Amino acid sequence: MDWTHLPAHRLYHAFIQKSLSSHDLTHAFYTRIERVDDKVCAYHLLMRDSALEAADEADREMACDRVRPLLGIPIALKDNLCTRQGTTTCSSKILEHYVSPYDATVVVRLRQAGAVVLGKTNMDEFAMGSSTENSAFRPTRNPWDLSRIPGGSSGGSAAAVAADMAVAALGSDTGGSIRQPASCCGVVGLKPTYGRVSRYGLVAFASSLDQIGPMTHDVKDAALLLGVLAGYDPKDSTSADLPVSDYVSALTGNIEGLRIGLPREYFIEGIEPEVSASIEAAVATLRTRGAIVTDISLPHTEYAIAVYYILATAEASANLARYDGVRYGLRAMSAGSDLTAMYQNSRSQGFGPEVKRRILLGTYVLSSGYYDAYYKKAQKVRTLIREDFDRAFQSVDVILTPTAPTVPFRLGEKTADPLQMYLSDIFTISVNLAGIPAISVPCGFSSEGLPIGLQMMARPFDEAGLLNAAYTYEQAVGFHEKRPSL
Repeated sequence: MDWTHLPAHRLYHAFIQKSLSSHDLTHAFYTRIERVDDKVCAYHLLMRDSALEAADEADREMACDRVRPLLGIPIALKDNLCTRQGTTTCSSKILEHYVSPYDATVVVRLRQAGAVVLGKTNMDEFAMGSSTENSAFRPTRNPWDLSRIPGGSSGGSAAAVAADMAVAALGSDTGGSIRQPASCCGVVGLKPTYGRVSRYGLVAFASSLDQIGPMTHDVKDAALLLGVLAGYDPKDSTSADLPVSDYVSALTGNIEGLRIGLPREYFIEGIEPEVSASIEAAVATLRTRGAIVTDISLPHTEYAIAVYYILATAEASANLARYDGVRYGLRAMSAGSDLTAMYQNSRSQGFGPEVKRRILLGTYVLSSGYYDAYYKKAQKVRTLIREDFDRAFQSVDVILTPTAPTVPFRLGEKTADPLQMYLSDIFTISVNLAGIPAISVPCGFSSEGLPIGLQMMARPFDEAGLLNAAYTYEQAVGFHEKRPSL
């Protein structure tokens, strides 16, 4: 049996029944990685020695009948999550050799739950991108079609799960960077409520938008991982001190009477016909399970892209100012004759084109004379977008949309047109601006065999209800069981 195909909850039962060891499973994943990752390029760093050591420790615990939620389960990490073992590069030359002195809170919680960390996955540099073509090292390819993008910025994590090179992976989501690659790669991607999961140890892109979440084969695994990751962390000032539900127990499969809203602003020209057809079929499926579907309006949606690319770039400009060639990271060999020249040379050589573009945009909107016209106004419109969702959730429980307007596009197809690339996240960005939870689940395939994703959104901190709605749909259709052939 090929154990690498199975989700965590099924592997866990195999461990309990003593029909599988974590050491053998971890070894099987590294064998799989050696066989297919030269095609997919999902990983940036493998941590074989420490992973096998953790797997052996898990086997010793299992022999003593000890139980932890993720004991012995091999998982991958996006390379913007700090780890004391190995480098944390954010797929950028400016951090190519950086080794963190501490583990991110989510990494600590995974290890405490018994998880085995396989390695760090490729990403768009500093999480800025929608295709994982902006990595400073190499692009990642979609396991369903190696000529196409896996989405981004968590493309390496999504591709690793889709290609059975990890049971699950962690990603980060600033404007759709978990959900959009999950859609592109045919896996489940959950972006929790802002504040539900600690950001301590996540290298910052846009601090008021970033959130960490799981990428998995099915919704039950997403619920399992969220239960491990969620909860208050005093090291993160934005962490919410609220109870954490038993998300796995919340998966009842019963959505009788669930009120689902379809926002008319998300069903627009430009959506590919096969995407529209898959979403319509998903709505019909949910209706047969007892959901009540109504049309709703989120009137300020049209401003979301503009608001996002003002606020996110402004925060990026501030956050990335720390990479100056002095404290850590790359210092240009030709540093120049004075401090200013050293700053310029280090940042020019260390940052890629997309990161430079966003720093310039952010610095501009924060500059004297433009702050009120751009940044301050964008913050006001962000409030209006959040209020749209607050009003909508007075009449519905879940909002349903496509995750992305198209199937995965070809590598290189949009790199020369940043605006077209930015529009890849048109359906995911509002979720981050509002701070609400959302999930992408597979809802079909195009005529070319490319995955299509369905996005569901819920009230702040109602991940339990969101996961149950997604689980009910997933179990009705079974698209999550399909795997690419590599």
